[in-house]
Amino acid sequence: MSPNEHARSYADAARLLEAVGDALEQACRSAIRARGAAWLALAGGRTPLPVYARLARTAFDGRIDALPTDERCVPHDHPACNLRQLRTAFGDSPAMRLHPITRADGDVAASLALAQATLAERPGDFDAVLLGMGADGHIASLFPGAANLAQGMAPGSGIDALATVPDPLPPEAPFARISLTLPRLLRAREIHLVVTGEEKRAVLQRVLREPQGGLPVCGLLQAPSPPPIRIHWSP
Repeated sequence: MSPNEHARSYADAARLLEAVGDALEQACRSAIRARGAAWLALAGGRTPLPVYARLARTAFDGRIDALPTDERCVPHDHPACNLRQLRTAFGDSPAMRLHPITRADGDVAASLALAQATLAERPGDFDAVLLGMGADGHIASLFPGAANLAQGMAPGSGIDALATVPDPLPPEAPFARISLTLPRLLRAREIHLVVTGEEKRAVLQRVLREPQGGLPVCGLLQAPSPPPIRIHWSP
């Protein structure tokens, strides 16, 4: 990985997840001490689920509110639903409260309205944001080929969430999405970017060495005055 004081490499995914779990636990404890509750935006997918299960097993002296960074517009009981996976990982933890950003039936327009309302009700900075990155350089559901990518990336847009359709549409998940915008993700006290595998490492190395303006991850890493961004990579 290219030299970067905020980038760390780990021997394997287990060590990466342990470090990320430590960081999120500390962020939650600091937020609870300072404000009585923590506010998180969490990536979907299988990779971070052990981190969420660890948070659910941890005793906290306050509440942790969390929502997905992005969601597929599918019913909440659909296997592709990030909220479904988060609920499974968090189980019946008394500290955790999950906020959906899609309607239970997956309706796109109603889901966008819900996401915007949810974020308007909780306008404060996230205490921590956890993001993954795709091999195409996407973060959350901000995809390079999406027709409204510029809207999702534009600084100072005042838009917290948008409905979007990846282009090309992934055959394994051919759904419209609701995604937090880059400006909303950047309103955070810290951001953790998790990258696994050699293919994604090569993408990240190119971005760190020679910023690629069209890639959403580049917008994240090159944002003016960003919060601390920690990059975590493992094979």
